[in-house]
Amino acid sequence: MVEGGTCFSLWAPRATRVEVVLVGIDRRQINHDLTHHADGVWSVVVPGVEAGQRYGYRVHGPWSPETGQRFNASKLLIDPYARAITGGVDYSGPISDHTPESNFKPDPRDSSISVPLSVVVADSPPPRPLAIKPRLDDLVIYEAHLKGYTQLHPSVPEHLRGSYAGMAYPAVVEHLVALGINAVQFLPVHHFISEPFAIGKGLVNYWGYNTLGYFAPHAPYSSSGTLGQQVAEFKQMVTALHDAGIAVILDVVYNHTAEGGHEGPTLSFRGIDHAGYYRLTSDSRNDYDVTGCGNAVDTSVDGVLDLILDSLRYWVTDMGVDGFRFDLCTTLIRDENHHVQQSHAFKQAIAADPVLSEVIVISEPWDLGPYGYQVGRWGRGWTEWNDRFRGFSRDFWRGAVHGVEELATRLAGSADIFDHDGRPATSSVNFVTAHDGFTLRDVVTYDLKHNEANGERNRDGTDDNRSWNHGSEGETDDPEIVAARRRTLRNMMATLLLSTGTPMMLAGDEMGRTQQGNNNAYCQDSPLSWVHWTAAGDWTDLTELTRTLLTLRATYPVLRPSSFRRRTEVIDGDGEGLGRTESAWFSEHGTEMTIAEWHDGGRRTLGMYVCDELDGLYILVHAGADPIMVTLPGRPWSDTFEILAHTGEPEEFPEASLEAGFRLPVQGRTIVVMKAVGQGDQSTVPS
Repeated sequence: MVEGGTCFSLWAPRATRVEVVLVGIDRRQINHDLTHHADGVWSVVVPGVEAGQRYGYRVHGPWSPETGQRFNASKLLIDPYARAITGGVDYSGPISDHTPESNFKPDPRDSSISVPLSVVVADSPPPRPLAIKPRLDDLVIYEAHLKGYTQLHPSVPEHLRGSYAGMAYPAVVEHLVALGINAVQFLPVHHFISEPFAIGKGLVNYWGYNTLGYFAPHAPYSSSGTLGQQVAEFKQMVTALHDAGIAVILDVVYNHTAEGGHEGPTLSFRGIDHAGYYRLTSDSRNDYDVTGCGNAVDTSVDGVLDLILDSLRYWVTDMGVDGFRFDLCTTLIRDENHHVQQSHAFKQAIAADPVLSEVIVISEPWDLGPYGYQVGRWGRGWTEWNDRFRGFSRDFWRGAVHGVEELATRLAGSADIFDHDGRPATSSVNFVTAHDGFTLRDVVTYDLKHNEANGERNRDGTDDNRSWNHGSEGETDDPEIVAARRRTLRNMMATLLLSTGTPMMLAGDEMGRTQQGNNNAYCQDSPLSWVHWTAAGDWTDLTELTRTLLTLRATYPVLRPSSFRRRTEVIDGDGEGLGRTESAWFSEHGTEMTIAEWHDGGRRTLGMYVCDELDGLYILVHAGADPIMVTLPGRPWSDTFEILAHTGEPEEFPEASLEAGFRLPVQGRTIVVMKAVGQGDQSTVPS
């Protein structure tokens, strides 16, 4: 907005005419022509236009699919820079630029009553910033669906559940703080819509990976209104989280848009310039799709790259966001020939930008195109989703691995992938579960996916679950199976939170959330996907272990190093060597691992010792099914050991200190965390 009115502008370099359409409450329309400028931007200042005004664009130009031009002024288009969007899509209306008979013949019918509208929003102050910005080595990420997290929360007032205000409610924030979370990563909150095929099945796009507006917070998540109120409510949520010391990270989908392929609806970008916004095949008639979603946004075009960078800056400077997780990020670094380019202008612009270079940037380091798998290649300044950690962790606890060599590699930060070019140990975002796939409880409950509710005859979703139902498919009352599953749950949570790198938990995993075996619940806006808070009391063992491990992670910096550990002697404050190294690996005999033990494919036991000049911790991982006697290492590693946490039953371990050399009985499938103490005391248990 400007003094006395509003300035409307649109980048449409190949258009021949652009109109802004002001839409009244009664849907009456008033059109104003924009003026074309040399940089391809059209603009006009319309006096008297105030906040809350609904509008759209009509963009004129040739209908020439063979040159990537599908201009159709009968289609009312969303402003790509709209700060708010209101209304929905009538999927039975004339929302496509082409006729029902042909994808390449223009449809003359007006779409204005069938599409969402942009909203003029007045400037307002940004949220309060974090008092202390979390360092990457302190970060604990909690991936949450904004609606599903509070939709069933009994302490949140009914009218606020599933909204930005619901997420900011004190009882919700208190749970996060008590658990030890300092960063919430929201599934997409850019305004999104559902795909026509989901609507046709009576379902919706629940996850939100179908963006329509890159500047607008998703309107249905607002409890207060959709004519700009969603912006204010989002900012209030960010302030509430910041006041609690919790960073806000957004999962952003700049790789494709909700319009899908050219056969899909024309709601914004395609109508402004098909070839300008999207990657096309050599004949310019079809979309070059490396996302699996029908289209791919073309960041080799300057105007498109500017849109993405402007959007990112807006969410940081105006909306208070602390970081981004980029969905299918490889798409964003493809050049004009669709080739992957790690030196792409997208990465260079972020690194050089005074705002964006200071925020958290997380890559989902792959897409579906040629050479799309780019794990480990994003360089300094980036963290990356590490799918190798997810796959191995699941395989290890179901017994589908060869020895413990890779266990050591994953526990130590996946140095095989990330320890190069001076990258920090925080480069790996470790996770066992995420929105896409089984929940943690379902990983130990189902061998097979159960996606029947999605209406695709259980053919959707991955079959590579690497899960283990412990002998019975689905929920059971068998006490032995229930106990075994819970133990494996605790072991996988401990593996995640004790590993070097940046941990990411899936919201609700700490309280046994289930999707009943559905590993592709993208279309399930229902109790199947929502967090069931009333069931949390049945999972206090897992919740308390999670809280304990996060407390240990916060208390002992040795659990969250910023650099990869070496076999380097630890030096004290006076420059004296302490006789022990930053890390060491032990067998159950209390001695360092031999070459033969490393190469033993049947080995399922490993001790990891990590230390700095202040603290030493010994983490024992035993994945074998049978109990084992473990000898605790002696000097120079420690004089005594104190058990800080374990994944067994409460009565399995003594509470007193244990002397070095003590033979500790450890039940099958157990992780034990011990503090190495240099000087014994009177409570020492004799060996």
